[in-house]
Amino acid sequence: MTIIPLTDAVRATRTTGAAESSIVPSEDQALLDAYSRAVIDVVDQVGPAVVRLAVHAGPAGQSRGGTGSGVVVAPDGLILTNSHVAGASGAAPRIEVTTADGQDLHARLVGDDSDTDLALIRVDEPVTLPAAPLGDSKRLKRGQLVIAIGNPLGFESTVTTGVVSALGRSLRSRTGRLIDDVIQTDAALNPGNSGGPLVSSRGEVVGINTAVIMGAQGICFAVAANTASFVLGELVRHGRVRRAFIGIAAQQTAIPLRRRRAFGLTQEGAVMVGTVEPDSAGARAGLKAGDIIVALDSALIAGADDLVRALTGDKIGRDVTLDVLRGTERLTLAVVPQERRRA
Repeated sequence: MTIIPLTDAVRATRTTGAAESSIVPSEDQALLDAYSRAVIDVVDQVGPAVVRLAVHAGPAGQSRGGTGSGVVVAPDGLILTNSHVAGASGAAPRIEVTTADGQDLHARLVGDDSDTDLALIRVDEPVTLPAAPLGDSKRLKRGQLVIAIGNPLGFESTVTTGVVSALGRSLRSRTGRLIDDVIQTDAALNPGNSGGPLVSSRGEVVGINTAVIMGAQGICFAVAANTASFVLGELVRHGRVRRAFIGIAAQQTAIPLRRRRAFGLTQEGAVMVGTVEPDSAGARAGLKAGDIIVALDSALIAGADDLVRALTGDKIGRDVTLDVLRGTERLTLAVVPQERRRA
C-alpha cells in the first residue's frame, strides 16, 4: 500500500480540482457568468435605493424601537417598509434613515397598514434620492430568480439570492387578517431584512420582505408588489387604507349537506353572525345573530377570511347585497357598509 503524505495529498487534490474545473463546459461557464452579471446589474441598479431604518418611540433616554430596511419608491423621499418596523413602536415614532451612500436623514410616518404589514414614511430633508420601481408581481413564475437586499442583523447592504418558491400564499398579519398573494422565496432573510425589497432580474421590486419562519431552512415571505402598490396609493391619498365594515362579530361555520342541497349551495362552509353592533350597517340591514352569510354581491363567502377580503374600500357607502340563511329561508339583504374604524 502506498501512503501519500498529507501535503502531497492536498497538492494532488488541488491539482485534480484544478483539472476538473478546467474541463467545465464553456456553455456552463457562460451561464454562471450570466447569472453573476444579472445579480450584479440588479444590485447596482436597485441597491442605492435601499435604506437602513432605526425607529425610536417614547421620551428621550427611554426610547424603544427597532431596526429594519426600506426601499425608496419616489425620489423626493417616499420610503416603503414594513408596518412592524415603522409603525409598531407607537404614535409619532422618530425614524432615522441611513442611505446606501452614508447620508443620515430623518423621516416621519405617513401611514401604516398593519393588515398587510406595510408602512410608508417620508424623509424630512429636501433631498433627491435614488428610487426603485415597483413591478407587476402577477408576472412572476415559480423558479424565477429573485434578489433580496437589506440590512440583516445590522450588516448593511447585504445581498442574497434565491428563487420564487411559491406564489399566492396567505400569511396571517399581526391583526389576525390574512395577507393574500404573498410570495414565498428561499432567498435568505434575517431580522433586519424586514421592509427591504425583493427584486426581479429586471431590476423591479416585486415584493417587500416581511417574514421568516424561525428554525426553517429557506422559507421566507414577501408581500407582493401589486399589494404594495395598492397600499402605497391609499396611504398617499388618505394616510390609511380604507376598508368596509358592517358591524358584526362572526365565525366560520360548516353547512350540513342536507341544508346545502336544500338551498343549492356549493360551498361547505360559510360565516355565522355572532353579534350585531347596535346602529351599525348590519343592524340597519336587518342582520340577526345566528344568520349565516353565504354570499356578498354574488361572491361566495366560505369563511370569515372571505368576508373580510370582500369588504374592500370601494364598497364603503354603497349598496351591497348579502345572501343569508335564516332558519328555513334564504334571504337577500341590502347593506351599506361603513368605513372600518381603526383600533
